[in-house]
This record gives sequence, C-alpha cells and structure tokens, in this order.
Amino acid sequence: MYDDIDSSRQLAPNASRPKQFATFTRSMSKVLIIGILLAYFAVLVIVARLTAGKGSNDSFFLGERKSPWYIVSFGMIGASLSGVTFISVPGGVASGQFSYVQMVFGYFVGYLIVSFVLMPIYYRMNLTSIYEYLGERFGFWSYKTGAAFFLLSRIIGASIRLLLVASVLQQILFDDWGIPFWVTVVVSVLLIWIYTHRGGIKTIIWTDTLQTAFMIFAVIFSVYLISNALDLPAQGGVVKSVMDSAYSKIFFFEDYLDGNYFWKHFLGGIFITIGMTGLDQDMMQKNLSCKNIKDAQKNMISMATVLVVVNFIFLSLGALLFLYNEATGIGDEVLAQNRTDLLYSAIARNGKLGIAVGVFFLLGLIAAAYSSADSALTSLTTSFSVDFLNVKKQEIAKQESLRKKVHVLMSVVLILTVIILRYTTDDSAIWLLIKLAGFTYGPLIGLFFFGILTKRSLKDQWVPVVCVFVAVFMALTWYLNSNGIVAWFGDYKFGAELIIYNAIMSFVGLYLISRKTSIN
Repeated sequence: MYDDIDSSRQLAPNASRPKQFATFTRSMSKVLIIGILLAYFAVLVIVARLTAGKGSNDSFFLGERKSPWYIVSFGMIGASLSGVTFISVPGGVASGQFSYVQMVFGYFVGYLIVSFVLMPIYYRMNLTSIYEYLGERFGFWSYKTGAAFFLLSRIIGASIRLLLVASVLQQILFDDWGIPFWVTVVVSVLLIWIYTHRGGIKTIIWTDTLQTAFMIFAVIFSVYLISNALDLPAQGGVVKSVMDSAYSKIFFFEDYLDGNYFWKHFLGGIFITIGMTGLDQDMMQKNLSCKNIKDAQKNMISMATVLVVVNFIFLSLGALLFLYNEATGIGDEVLAQNRTDLLYSAIARNGKLGIAVGVFFLLGLIAAAYSSADSALTSLTTSFSVDFLNVKKQEIAKQESLRKKVHVLMSVVLILTVIILRYTTDDSAIWLLIKLAGFTYGPLIGLFFFGILTKRSLKDQWVPVVCVFVAVFMALTWYLNSNGIVAWFGDYKFGAELIIYNAIMSFVGLYLISRKTSIN
C-alpha cells in the first residue's frame, strides 16, 4: 500500500513543510524545551502546595484515605504506562507487531484478581504497607523478605523509567550544552523530590491525573498529525491503514517455542499484573488511599478497561511511526543502531510535522516518566519507613522527621541506580523491565498466594533463603539459555511467562519448608 511512498521518500502534498520552518523549529528547540520543563514543573509544584495539607505521615502514606476513586483511577493509567510504555511500546512494534495486546488482555484478567482477591485482604487488615500481611501470616523474616523484594523491584523499575527519559533529554538537549548525564539525572530526581516531599501520595493522586492527561493527549495528537502527513484519511481511514499494515498482527498461536506465543504473553500478563500491581506497594498505596474497598474496586476495574484502549492507541502510534519512517527516512539513523525506542523521539524533534508534535512529545514523555517515578519514590519511602524502620512505633514527634530523611535517602538511591544502569545495559527498556520483574516479583507472588491458598505455616527463617535461591536460579537459567551457553530447552525462547515459572518454583520451595498448622 505504501510502496510508492517508500520509493520516493516523500510526504503527501498536504503535509509538506517549508524548509526554513524546519530550520527555525530546530534553532528554537532548546529555548523551547527549557521553557516547557520550567513551566511543567512550576505547575506540579503549585498542585503540590494546594494538595499537600499539613504534610503529616498519614497524608503522605495514605492521603488520609479520602482520595476520590475516579481521580485515582485516571491517574493510575499514567503510572501504569510510564515513560517505558510511551517510547518502547511504539518502538517494539517493529519486532513484535501488536503481540503486546496479548499481554494487555492478560493484564485485564490480572486486575480482576487484584480487585477481588488481594484488595479485600488489605482493606480488612487496614494496612499501610501491604507487606505487613506477610508479618501477620508468617512472621518476621517473611515480612522483611517481601518488603525487600519490593524495594529491589521498584528501585530497578523506577530507575529504568527514569533512565529512558533522562537519555532522551540528554540526547535532544543536554549533550549539546556539554552537561554530563549524571547532572541530568540529579536534576530530574531533585524536581520529583521538590513536589513530593511534603504531600506524598495525597499530592501524587492529583499530579498523576494531570500527567496522565498530558500523556494521552500527546499520543492522540501525534497519531492525528502523522496520519494526516501520510494522507491516511483519504486512503480509507487511519484504523484500516494501520490494521492493513505489516505491523498489526495481534495473535501468535503458531509456535509455542516463540517468545510472542499467545499463552506466554496472556498468562505472563496476568502474573505480571498480580506482581507489579497487586503485590506492589507503589500501585496499592494509591488504591489504599480510597475511602473504602468498593471505591478501590471501582477504581481498579475502570482503570483496567481504559488501559486496554490506551495501549491500542500506543501500538497504533507505533505502526504509524514506522510507516512514516518508510515514507520519509526520518529515523533511519536510530533504526540503523537498532534503537527502535528512539524512533518517536527522532520523528518528533525533526520538525517536519511542525513544532507542536515536538512540544507534545516532550510533555507526554515527561508526564509518562514522572507519573510513575514520583509515586515510586513515595512508595519506596513508605515501605522503608514502615517495613524496616517501624516508623509507626516511633515517638509521634520523630515520625515525620524520620520519613523526610528516608525520602532523601531513596532519592539518592534512585540517582545512583540510574547512573549504574546507564553504563551496564542497552537492552530494549520494556522487555528488560519485564525480565527483571519476573525474577523479583515471582517470589512475592509465591509468598502471598501461599498464604492465601493454604493454611500451612512456614519455617520463617528459611523464607529469604528460598526466595533468593529461586530468583537467582531462574535468572541464571534465563541468562545461560538466552546467550546460547546451554541448550537445556532446545529452541524454546523465554518470554513474559518467566514470572510464572518463578512464582511456581517459589510456591513449591515454600511448601518444602512448610508445616501443617491451622490458622486461628
């Protein structure tokens, strides 16, 4: 369908831009970017001041349990997507087509399980940190193991998201000014600290809502501009053009050995949602800020439904980006380097689509990254304060001071982790995140569901040994197989189902150190 466009590398006539306009756009880009960044964070700081209240620990940790469910729901869309989705999902269309939808369907089922299995337990026990459940159910070491695995998982996840957005900002702005990458990271985290240090989750509920709106509008606006540039409305419509393209295959049932096989994605999506949402203090903290369990469940179900639609829009944008590259050659340089996650950035900042797409790309990227990073910083602060420092048992006068010190500590940890990741990985961001999640969230799933599905007790002191062993064993197995060092599984390719194997092995390992004891 696009052979004639591909051969000439020309846009449709109605989409052409004067050459001098593109030059003007590029020459003004740095001033514009700085202006956008300053204005954006000024708005967030204003929102923080209006919503923070007295800045108490109850407000910081749970928003005084007064958050409107529909506001929480909309804001969680942005936190669930993040900067990784904003860039890597569209970029992943080249190799995986629309196979990611298979996982999104799994996500939806996972959200139902979280809503009707896990959240009622959290509300019934009136938890601040969800890992307190493990302490009540199994004991001290189980509790600390669950909290430690969350801290590791969330630090890695938040750092990958920040790494992605910081790398893009570095490429389009700070490299030309000679500003080192570490300065970009420090400034990014400092800005998050400024608008979260007082209000915590109470502020984030509202800032995430604003950031989700920016992100979704940016994607829809980009879809509109690119489809017009390719003259798709005149060729039968955007949806038809995308679905007729070479990038739109959704279901993969042909080869169970392949990483895109349907059941790997679908079942993996269910377990990823259970682990990365239902057993994640970051996501559950927002749900626990709702007034009651019914509001929290309405929040989760509505968010899950909208998330399916939004992910289809992201994937459609990905298909359009590659069609646009075929037509214009813009993005050939990053694709030659196998950096598909930078294609959106390359097209947005080129200028041929007009200055507006660059502006909204930047706004969407920042919104996507910070809507997940700010809540991650807050949840890390909450978990470390509650689960390891027992902040609720400290003197009232010391509780707020302790939480503020932990907030600074977690900010420093994120900065150091992002810088380390910058120089140790070049993997596609979203798949790296999913792989790492399989190793760290798998034991969490095993622990929680062993407690929920059985009435057995555990030899508590052996729980960290089992969970660490399973995570390391599975990570080593995946690494050896993926790099061709061993051929234990033949041509079998691990995909999102890694987290399932990890959870099952954790469950079995826990059973081996359990004993039959009735629960009062």
